[in-house]
This record gives sequence, C-alpha cells and structure tokens, in this order.
Amino acid sequence: MSGTDDKSDVGADGTAAGSTPGAGSTPGAGTGPDADTGPDADTGGDGTNAPPALTTPRGRRPVVAALMLGMALAAIDGTIVSTAVPQIVGDLGGFTVFSWLFSGYLLAVTVTLPLYGKLSDTFGRKPVLIAGIILFLIGSILCAAAWNMAALIAFRIVQGLGGGALQGTVQTIAADLYPLKERPRIQAKLSTVWATSAVAGPVVGGLLAGYADWRWIFLINLPVGAVALWLVVRHLHEPARPRPAARPRVDWAGALAVFATGTLLLTALVQGGVAWPWLSAPSLGLFGASAALAALTVVIERRAAEPIIPGWVWRRRTIASVNLALGALGLLMVAPTVFLPTYAQSVLGLGPIAAGFVLSVMTLSWPVTAALSDRVYNRIGFRLTAVIGIGAALLILLAFPLLPYPGEPWHPALLMLLLGAALGLFQLPLIVGVQSTVGWAERGTTTASVLFCRQVGQSIGAAVFGAVANGVLAARLLDAPVAGLPDDLDAVARALEDPGTLSAAATDYLRRAVDAAVDLVYIGAAGAAALALLALITLAPRRFPVIAEPDAPEAAAAPGAGATAGRQDATS
Repeated sequence: MSGTDDKSDVGADGTAAGSTPGAGSTPGAGTGPDADTGPDADTGGDGTNAPPALTTPRGRRPVVAALMLGMALAAIDGTIVSTAVPQIVGDLGGFTVFSWLFSGYLLAVTVTLPLYGKLSDTFGRKPVLIAGIILFLIGSILCAAAWNMAALIAFRIVQGLGGGALQGTVQTIAADLYPLKERPRIQAKLSTVWATSAVAGPVVGGLLAGYADWRWIFLINLPVGAVALWLVVRHLHEPARPRPAARPRVDWAGALAVFATGTLLLTALVQGGVAWPWLSAPSLGLFGASAALAALTVVIERRAAEPIIPGWVWRRRTIASVNLALGALGLLMVAPTVFLPTYAQSVLGLGPIAAGFVLSVMTLSWPVTAALSDRVYNRIGFRLTAVIGIGAALLILLAFPLLPYPGEPWHPALLMLLLGAALGLFQLPLIVGVQSTVGWAERGTTTASVLFCRQVGQSIGAAVFGAVANGVLAARLLDAPVAGLPDDLDAVARALEDPGTLSAAATDYLRRAVDAAVDLVYIGAAGAAALALLALITLAPRRFPVIAEPDAPEAAAAPGAGATAGRQDATS
C-alpha cells in the first residue's frame, strides 16, 4: 500500500478488481491502481501472506477463550493492584516510591510493544503469545514473593515485559481469526473483558487485600494464565509458511534503541512534576537524552534490514492517521480515568465505590457501540464512522465544564455513558480498519504501532493534565480564605476525605478549586479529541484500502488464501 491510497478498485460484485470471492492470489491480481507492488507492499518477506491462524468456527472457540483470559490478565492488573496499595506499603514500606508499581509496569508494556509486534510478524503469533504468558506468570510469582518495595517494583517490570506481548499479540490474533465482516464480534468480546476488569478489579483487589493477603493479588493470575497457556498450546495452530530465502534477522540494535528512548521519555513524563520539578535538571536531562536517542533510533531503523519500527508505518496515510488519532485517544482518556474519580469524591462527596461506578458506566456503553459499529462502517466507511464517534466525544467533553456545582452524581455518570458510546464508535472501526489494510506479515507491526501510540498518548496526557490541574489549584489557593491549605491535587483530595479538619468555608473553597481544575482538564481532553478529528479529516483517506479477504472459513483454508488479491473498502 502506498502512502497515497485514497480510493479502492472495487468490482461490481463487491470484490476487488482482478480477484474472485474467496480466491487466493491469481496472475494479475492486485495490479490495479491501488495495488501494492513496491517495497512497502503488504506482503511478507517471501512475498506472501499467511492465512488466518484458524479456519473453522469450532476451532476458534478455545482460542477466543484463551485470548479473553490473556487479555484479562493484562486488563485487570492495574485496577486490582491499586486497591491494595495501603496494605502493600504497610507491609513492605517504600511509600515515597510506590507509584513505580504502576509506572514501571506501564513503561515495560509500552516500550516492548513494537518489538513484540515485529517478532510476531517474523516468527509467528503463537511463540510470542506463549512467551508473553509465561513471562507474565513468572513476574506474578516473583511479585508475590517480593521482600521489599524495590524488589516488587523490579518484578512488576518483569510482569510488564509479559504484558506487552499479551496486549499486542492478542489484538493481532483476534484480527487473524476472523475475516473483516466478523471482526467486530471478537473485538467486542475483548472490549467486554476490559469493561469487566475495570469493575471487578477494585472489588477483587479490595477483598483479597482485606480478607486474605495482598500477595494473592498476584497469585490469582496463576490459574487464569495456566488455562490460557494450555488453550493456546493445544488449540492455536498457525499454518505453515514458506521458508524465506534468507534467515530472518531481528533488529536487536533498533529494539534496544526503541526501548531506551521510550524508557527515558516515559520516565520524564511520569516523574516530572512528581519526583522533581518540570524545569529541574533531572527533567531537562531526561528529555534531552530521550531526544538524542530518538534521533539515533531513526538512524538505526533507516539502516536496518528488518527494522522494529519500519518507515512504512508512518509513510502510509491510513496507518499514520490512525496512529495519531489513537494517540490522541490515549491523551483524552486521562480525563475520565484519572481525574473523574477525584472529582466524584472531592466535589460530589461520593465514596470510593460510588465514585468508581460513575466511571464504570463508560465501560458499559463502550462495548455495546463497538459491537454494533460494523452496521455503521459497512454503510458509510471506517473514516466517517470514526469521525462521527470522535465528533460526538468532543461535544460530550465540552459539556462537562457546564455541569452545575456541585451537581448530582447522575450528571457526570450520564456524560460518561454517552462518552463510552461515542468512543466505542470511534476506536473499534479504526483498529479493525487499519488491521484490514495490511496482510498477515505486517499485521503484528501495525497493531503494535497503534497500541504504542495510544500508550504514549496516555503517558503524555497524565503528565500534561496533571501539571494543568495542579497549576489551577495553585492559582486558586494562592488567595485562599484560610492559611495552611494543601496546594496539589492529591493533597487536596486527601484533605477533603476528612472534611472535619476544615471549616465549612475552606471545604467549599477546596471543592470549587478541584471543580475548576477538573473542568480545565476536560477542556484539554476536548482539545485532544479535536486533534484526533483533525488527523482523520486531513490525513486519513476517504476510503480505507482494505485487502480483499475470503469471507468463508473454508475458503481461508485453501493454500495461499489471505494473500493480497486487491483492495476494497468496508462500504463495498
């Protein structure tokens, strides 16, 4: 696929010109104006694309179960640990560094996504997924055996190394399993896993920490991961691919450069304004070093025969626009996931469980619209569906600052319900669409690039919006009616948890200050939605150049099925 694919060559029967429904590659197939015949074509190193990993609905079921269990391991991890932090700190100490329990895991997941994507394209999905599950379970065992906070943080990083393989490879296999028309089914199931984990994680974590021991939070991963591992080993059968002429080479220098660049950048973003001031020597040094390493990474990747992050990821308009749009999604998601619970507890006066419910309603509507999105994009196309979704999200985010003070809990809950519905209509069509524009041999790299951009966007959003919120609070509290009030968001939230220590006027003033800070964060999130909308309108082609695929599983089983036989849009 070239970087200028704006339309598709579709025959009258809805199939790509030069191909027949369900047929593999034929002489002359894919030679239309949108076909890829250059070095960036959507083919593997041997010039072919492997068929989907499984070919029958019955054979898919245990693999889908394995994917859902694997995704559950990664999805529930953050929420289940967060509720046990007081017990962990009370047992191991290390209060000043406990935030690295989350930051270290996030760093490891983010910086390894590109590597695992490339490895899955080179050596297959199954070995990468098996390695990821095993590494995650080893990290879980080590976390349960941790003797101090430093050891626990180190073992959480080991968990994150496995989590990176889980997140990227599960999404890639999901696209391999189903043809385009059926992909929303598996994606909706995976979205349901995330929604369930968001609700169940805090509950399970609280129960284990309160009535058992916090170490069981990690040990509970073992039976889940063992079942997922057995199902993958037993039931995931990837087809044999022709042996390439040359032995595949792994770009270890590029992988190391990407890992180092991402680690320094994300450390600067996560710790800036928390462990040290933004304009301090550590922040400036980390940002400068990450910029230098980024330049070195570009040089290494341009010279590599098989780069970890190939240039075509950014040269192709479809992939580049989706990367930017989902990076902006990661940015805007910080507003509801990080700041809404604080708003619900500090401004509305809700307890932790009720505050969690205000947020969780978003995870209820998201999978519903994601599952139904194919009925929209099959009619109007991927880009327009995503534009409608992010446009609606933009309006909803702008409506948040208009909520009355202090308001009723159902006010933000309703907005989050609508926001989840809008984002389900935005994210899934883009993921399904971009995965459908590449062949098997490039799908892992493409999926990893999308997830990597979303994770980086989330890290940037946490840093930027955290600085914005604390800046607003500092300005509001500069002329506070009473002296001795806290001046950052976390300290204000803790003070409002025990309002008996404050006067009624001081309590109201602090609540209004938090309200103003969160309102500005939501305006910033609306700005991120506007950036996503701009990326889709200006960069994304009107029609995604989708590779024609066999619709029936039996057709996919034919030798050579799934090869690039031309392109068609989702609206055909």
